[in-house]
Amino acid sequence: MHTVYIALGSNLGNRRGVMREALIQLSERVGEVVKASSLHETEPWGFNSPNMFLNACVKVITTMSPRRVLEVTQQIERDLGRLNKSENGLYEDRIIDIDILLYDDLTIDEPDLKIPHPDMYKRDFVMKPLSEIM
Repeated sequence: MHTVYIALGSNLGNRRGVMREALIQLSERVGEVVKASSLHETEPWGFNSPNMFLNACVKVITTMSPRRVLEVTQQIERDLGRLNKSENGLYEDRIIDIDILLYDDLTIDEPDLKIPHPDMYKRDFVMKPLSEIM
């Protein structure tokens, strides 16, 4: 069994409903969600938008590999309506964002999978909810 910490964010549509559905999907498709932070409302980071974010973090126990967790979480994003991923550091409004923050004590540095998440320590909207569940 492996422990993975995941960040969730939404700033479009029914943010609470989407976050709730993301939690359900993580539980059904990735593993047991054993802890979830409260929801934090935050300003957009890295771009301008009038739409505030809801952010949260969860702790999940899984049998999946890091690569498989990435594949499943990206599919969950698509299933919940996310069409585009941010590219080259250009951020935009999104219905859901699911990021792997930590996976056990592994360090992975691949083009599309970096663990620990390289920017998590710079982001209060990640660190505050993460600190609630660690």
